[in-house]
Amino acid sequence: MKNLNSMSIAKTIPCDLILQTSNVILRPISDKDVDDLWQLAQEDEMWNYFAFNLAEKQYFQKWANTALAEKQAHTRLPFTIVVKETGQIAGSMSLMNISYHDLRLEIGNSWLGKTFRSTDVNRHSKYAMMRYSFEELNCERVEFKTDVLNERAKQGLRKIGGKEEGVLRSHMTMWNNRRRDSIYFSVIRKEWFSLKDSIFKDIEGFAFT
Repeated sequence: MKNLNSMSIAKTIPCDLILQTSNVILRPISDKDVDDLWQLAQEDEMWNYFAFNLAEKQYFQKWANTALAEKQAHTRLPFTIVVKETGQIAGSMSLMNISYHDLRLEIGNSWLGKTFRSTDVNRHSKYAMMRYSFEELNCERVEFKTDVLNERAKQGLRKIGGKEEGVLRSHMTMWNNRRRDSIYFSVIRKEWFSLKDSIFKDIEGFAFT
């Protein structure tokens, strides 16, 4: 296994990394994905718990520009999620807030178009990212955060084995000027292998290139 403490971001997580399972492909976001993602974002209600309302063009463009810039800077790897069977773009997730010294990262900036929610796309995508993080990067901790009011997201994180940890009060400024309290969840290394053999045991075809 790799020791991250002395490695640079560019060497550790390649900016052209592709993850996949039998159901999804996660490829680094590119300019050619932006129009399709913009079409998926056209639903105001899905952004109630997100920092920006991506249904508004100015906020979507800022999100896309930031994702592309941070990918180029090797400070975050934003993925476009593609449904393998149909080739449809389903949404986006990122490996972010990476601390190599602490062997820790966050899976975040996660969103799916309405058609792809309540499907297995989220579970397969999170599985691929966690498996890469724990088994290839040798992470000790993978964390997630969401709005404390977002019951759907919290339940989704519990379903993939996330443990609730605590609430950061007045943590973020939302697009509607609400101050968001954020709740953190995590999976740690000693929990991962039992999760892989239980709630994720039906997922096949994991690969990375």
